[in-house]
Amino acid sequence: MASKRQVALIVGASRGIGRQVAIDLAKNGFAVVVAAKSTSDASRADPFPPDPNSPQSTINTVERETRESGGEATAIAVDTRDYTSIERMMARAIDVYGRLDVLIYNSGAIWWASVENTPMKRFQLMQRVNPEGLYGTIQAALPHFKKSGWRGRIIVVSPPIYSRFFRGKTAYAMGKIGMSVLTKGLAMDFEREGKKNMAITSIWPATAIQSAATERVEPRSAKDLRKPTIYSDAILAMLRAPPSTVNGCLELDEDFLRKTGVTDFSKYNVVPGTQPRRIMPAEFPNLTVQEQDDQGKLMDSSKLRDSRM
Repeated sequence: MASKRQVALIVGASRGIGRQVAIDLAKNGFAVVVAAKSTSDASRADPFPPDPNSPQSTINTVERETRESGGEATAIAVDTRDYTSIERMMARAIDVYGRLDVLIYNSGAIWWASVENTPMKRFQLMQRVNPEGLYGTIQAALPHFKKSGWRGRIIVVSPPIYSRFFRGKTAYAMGKIGMSVLTKGLAMDFEREGKKNMAITSIWPATAIQSAATERVEPRSAKDLRKPTIYSDAILAMLRAPPSTVNGCLELDEDFLRKTGVTDFSKYNVVPGTQPRRIMPAEFPNLTVQEQDDQGKLMDSSKLRDSRM
């Protein structure tokens, strides 16, 4: 029997931003599926709730935290490097709730270094978790969106496309930009195929957010950090927006909230009274070309007898 609540699957929800998104969506009436690799016995967590940016925070503690706050949540373990694991996660989510309305892909692997200092194993890990994991998760989700009459939303944690992003982290950027390309391309599929109630949107922080990454990989002073609630507020605003206004958009959390009328962001500052430094450009390149609407003769390999090349 399908859940009466809208169901949101958050992949990469064991800690940090993903945890906050899961908790806040549950507070706003969603049944949430909390998915990630890290698991634990939440009944033995001490202290509880654990530090949200520590390894002690797992999908099980997030599930418990959500339920004890009156929300509806189910923890499902997944390894996004393994498509079979992704398929099992999706099947389990549908088995529990009978529907899927929102997919949020927050899972990510990070390594910021020059090409010379990025070992092949690191490169492969990032590509498997970031663009490949996203692609596999979307592939597993699309049949369920189809069953619902193509009504749903997909939110991807990936950046706007601009050249400065490549500097000093080329291997990481290759995967994250690839995720944004998937957002753009799938949005075109939805539009071309008349799926007016589907939308895929990318979101990225305008200012550094307090998370495991900013504590371990990208250390910053607390005065330059915002709380992850800005991210969950922006995602909620995206989900409330008409699909046509967000489909294919590569958004920043702060800039999108400004579009909805938010002008005071002080409540998101980790240190009250500070002005966190914006880390993203004020404007981004326009990726469209003059011949944008000229599709020419589109080839569909899926309809060819032999698509091997």
